[in-house]
Amino acid sequence: MKKSTIEEIKERFDNDVERFSNLETGQVATIDATISLELITEASKRIVPNAKNVLDVGCGAGNYTLMMLSKVPNLNCTLVDLSLPMLDRAFERVSAVTNGKVEIKQGDIREVALEEESFDIILAGAVLHHLRDDNDWETTFTKLFKLLKPGGCLMISDLITQDTDLLNEYTWQRYGEYLEGIGGAEYRQKVLDYIEKEDSPRSMNYQLDLMKKVGFSKVEILHKNMCFGAFGGIK
Repeated sequence: MKKSTIEEIKERFDNDVERFSNLETGQVATIDATISLELITEASKRIVPNAKNVLDVGCGAGNYTLMMLSKVPNLNCTLVDLSLPMLDRAFERVSAVTNGKVEIKQGDIREVALEEESFDIILAGAVLHHLRDDNDWETTFTKLFKLLKPGGCLMISDLITQDTDLLNEYTWQRYGEYLEGIGGAEYRQKVLDYIEKEDSPRSMNYQLDLMKKVGFSKVEILHKNMCFGAFGGIK
């Protein structure tokens, strides 16, 4: 199947701001979304307790940055997303709870100009699964590594695959059952169809190995449940 273009993905998110402004509705198809959000932000706080600058990649309506601010107040926040309506909502919500500088940048993280070694924390929530081939993954992880200050961390919460085909088939079967339990067979098919068209997830092992390859000194697994995980690396 031909995957969605960046413009098609942008259009979908432009039209879904309200749903993604609420963690309960925006992440209903994500197993353990609230657990992963808590874990990656709490881990970030403990790794960089005196953080000043956070970058939220694919920020959506700002849920990850808002949780980060509840743990480390008054951060300077840089919000990146394809969707301007999402960014506008994120700016409004984040600006209300920090005395730090809030900056929005519309565009693809692969192309947005950002200063190297300027962020203590980078959050990537449900966004990197939109990357495509191996080169795409490696260049993006390399860029994120370069954007971090020494000692900073990249924390990821995302859709993942398994490296073993039999186990991958099993976890996605379990995920389908989870979706059907939420919204029935039609909902299950709707979610799986848009994942097939829009997303290109990779395994947690793949991403942790890639982090080490591009230079991260430590990588950590925080949580894994079926085809979702929370993990990260320290520069």
